[in-house]
Amino acid sequence: MRRGITATALVAALALAATACGSDDESGGGSKSSGELSGTVTWWDTSNVGSEDKVFKKIAEGFEKKHPKVDVKYVSVPFGDAQNKFKNAAQAGSGAPDVIRSEVAWTPEFADLGYLAPLDGTAALKDQDDFLKQAVASTKYDGKTYAVPQVIDSMGVFYNKKLFKDAGVEPPANIDELKTVSKKIKDKTGLYLRGDDSYYFLSFLYGEGGDLVDASSQTVTVDNAAGAKAFGVVKDLVDSGAAKTDATDGWENMMQSFKNGDVAMMINGPWAVADTLTGKEFSDKANLGISTVPAGSAGQGAPQGGHNLAVYAGSKNLEASYAFVDYMTSVEAQAQTAGELNLLPTRTSAYAKQQAVDSEIVQFFKPVVETAVERPWIPETGSLFAPLNTEYTNVLTGQTTPEKAAKATGDSYRKLLKGWK
Repeated sequence: MRRGITATALVAALALAATACGSDDESGGGSKSSGELSGTVTWWDTSNVGSEDKVFKKIAEGFEKKHPKVDVKYVSVPFGDAQNKFKNAAQAGSGAPDVIRSEVAWTPEFADLGYLAPLDGTAALKDQDDFLKQAVASTKYDGKTYAVPQVIDSMGVFYNKKLFKDAGVEPPANIDELKTVSKKIKDKTGLYLRGDDSYYFLSFLYGEGGDLVDASSQTVTVDNAAGAKAFGVVKDLVDSGAAKTDATDGWENMMQSFKNGDVAMMINGPWAVADTLTGKEFSDKANLGISTVPAGSAGQGAPQGGHNLAVYAGSKNLEASYAFVDYMTSVEAQAQTAGELNLLPTRTSAYAKQQAVDSEIVQFFKPVVETAVERPWIPETGSLFAPLNTEYTNVLTGQTTPEKAAKATGDSYRKLLKGWK
């Protein structure tokens, strides 16, 4: 996933007119009749600007070298804008890209709307059995495959080893230890808890035995006792001084506080490693420690995230788009991103590549991902976070109670999910 559901946009939003280079607006369709791919493939990359984007762009350029008659038009689209931007373009029939890097929760939504091309039997899906089962889950909808998993991720506690050593503490295994550790960190705040993005709340929700919904029984569960208790846990962390939070600019505030050594811990995922290592506190990379998210009363639970590559159903160059997706999700490409960005591959065989073997981050998160909690792969999953974001922020900033927040979120879900209990 992902730098979170509402990651900070570090590049200016591109107007639809500026992205009219997409497949709908140009005769960039290629032909394979001669046995050689050609034409244009427009790719919307939603990865982190300044770190991930450089590597993905470089990999995409490798596809052009392999297929010299194909022009890959690389477009960096802010993650926070991409979901609605793609839907608007696809609905209008103008400006949509041939390929989009889709957050895992977007894929079933886009497929349900008819905006994605089914990939079964195409060149985009090669060696399907090599993909991790949990990564494949988000690519399926209504019995068909609509995307190919590019990266998979989860979350952990990033901590400053020097600050921990100075305080004589170890990474916290549970919430009580988190509070104890935070108190022992002298002249610093223990944890930076991002307060404007409820994706960072999921570990606490799962830790109390809760979930957003139960898709199998079509039941909203966020407002049950476990959900209310999870809201109470994060409120107590802030109220007790164990954590500091924010209502806006959460990504930037969190990253700068941790990189500058103002806080000792943050909850984050592999997507944040490259940015973290640019901070003054981590000029020595060995100072960055990562541990599992603290367990709640019901156990330890981190969310499964990641990104897929999907092909727009209206693409005028489907064959080249399928080949591009295959190339970008190949073992070699995934090994490269593991080595350069510490991102987790979605192919089993990529973990045997030296780049993945040598990455301590990849090796740490691999077992975390294997036991991470999946979100429900329903079309509405991506829409569940807007009302949750509002109530999560309200709780952390003292504007509502945990019980009221849970109830309000549940009420919003039942309006969104017609007929659900």
